[in-house]
Amino acid sequence: MKNQKKTKSFLYATLLFCISLKAQNTVGTLTNNPGTFNGYTLYAPAGHTETYLINNCGEIINQWSSTVAPGNAVYLLENGNLLRAGKISNPDVNFGGVGGKVELFDWDGNLLWEYTYSSPTASQHHDVFPMPNGNILMLAVDTMTEAEAIQAGRDPNDIIQGKLFNEQILELEPVGANGANIVWEWNVKDHLIQDFNASRDNFGIVEDNPQLLDINFLGNSAGNANWLHFNSIQYDERLDQIVISSRLLSEIYIIDHSTTIAEAASHSGGLRGKGGDFLYRWGNPQAYKRGTATDQKLFGQHYAHFIADGLADERKIILFNNGFNRIPSVSQIDIIAPPENSEGVYSYTPGTAYGPINTDYTYKNIVETDFYSRILSSAQRLPNGNTLICDGDDGYFFEITPSEEIVWEYINPVTPTGILSQGDDSTASPNLTFRVLRYAADYPAFTGRTLTAGAPVEQNPDLMGCTILNISESETLDLKLAPNPVKNTLTISGDAHIDSIEIYSVLGELLSTTQNKVIDFSNQRSGIYIIKIYSDTKISTTKIIKE
Repeated sequence: MKNQKKTKSFLYATLLFCISLKAQNTVGTLTNNPGTFNGYTLYAPAGHTETYLINNCGEIINQWSSTVAPGNAVYLLENGNLLRAGKISNPDVNFGGVGGKVELFDWDGNLLWEYTYSSPTASQHHDVFPMPNGNILMLAVDTMTEAEAIQAGRDPNDIIQGKLFNEQILELEPVGANGANIVWEWNVKDHLIQDFNASRDNFGIVEDNPQLLDINFLGNSAGNANWLHFNSIQYDERLDQIVISSRLLSEIYIIDHSTTIAEAASHSGGLRGKGGDFLYRWGNPQAYKRGTATDQKLFGQHYAHFIADGLADERKIILFNNGFNRIPSVSQIDIIAPPENSEGVYSYTPGTAYGPINTDYTYKNIVETDFYSRILSSAQRLPNGNTLICDGDDGYFFEITPSEEIVWEYINPVTPTGILSQGDDSTASPNLTFRVLRYAADYPAFTGRTLTAGAPVEQNPDLMGCTILNISESETLDLKLAPNPVKNTLTISGDAHIDSIEIYSVLGELLSTTQNKVIDFSNQRSGIYIIKIYSDTKISTTKIIKE
């Protein structure tokens, strides 16, 4: 029990010591300053089969291997399993973000379940989401033929590829090793409107029906089959609602998940009286003819989701606003508070655009043009009030404080052709990353697990300035360690009783355990070592430099 307690104290309350490596490091961790949130960051590099969980020094805590690249989202579940979308080839459904399968791995990397949703007419793409009941929401498209699109009211001149993709959300109940029951679904084709042809389906007054999607609003799609390009679905358990992001229409939508499948396909019914129609939309009122280009707020945004209860700005929506097709090309992080009549029931004044007019918060780089990601990307509010940001098309992750100080920076060293070495130019090869998520050290997935850090992701790492210290639980014992730097022998002197002494490499590898107060370092390489001394219920952590 005592050893378990020591392991938990070391691994669960770690705080990475202040470092600033930007002067010499080109990939991996560049900066890790005081105030960064202690936790583990999960990401799946584009075009690569590995998924990494790293600490704030960039050292690998866990790693999962697949046979396919991501397609695209990945989540660490509370039980330690990894939920991941995977990419498989599909020449008929082929656009950025297409995946085709969903995978579930256990903590040790064993494949527990996989489900393929890929055919000449349909495919999973971009996002999945783990539901509280154990089911999985999956974002997908299926194909509307040209005839079906015209019957739905699409202008034939705007069907340049002979088809349209219908965006759909499917709730999967996993069955066996590779099966699933579809227990709920929603399709955008059930919630369309058009004012182009009175003899076709869905004819009506677009501007009077903002709960429906105008099939003839092209946004940035140019008439391609992939006209909506939903790039995320995020579920809010408290409201039983789903937040959707459409990159090409530059809008976000909220729909009701409390409906039956029949209600989700209807314009009425459900707990909120709207069936599967939009409960709320925001970002580009041109899409429903209640605004002009000057009213557009979103530009190809990603990862719109409710900020969780207990966090700063809880219950508001945060998103990465890419700035796609905006002049100048700049990205920002936006937080908005959707107007409500009551919780989950959104207010709307007929004849106007959905509010709010302004964001509650917007982050931009001081030099705005230095922050731009045309595609991908994410923003996550952290428990300490900081915000973790992923600049996806640069593979650049950074964390800002509420005062917008950058306290952590990391550059993904993984490219589709290989892993970069420290010192390599990260801008010379694509290192795209769809999204990153930070999990707190006390997240249930880590309970009872050994989280000893391994080597960083990059080759030839340089962590000389990065030391893992247990600041919150480390106590100063009546001991002295000398000499420091040490060349041959380190001596520990003092009256405090010692239960055990652990010596770690800077990469987190446990090198030896002893009770001997005289430690031989003569055979160790030059570098930084961590000495952890256990005395009754006290733990002391010290950095030692070997000459």
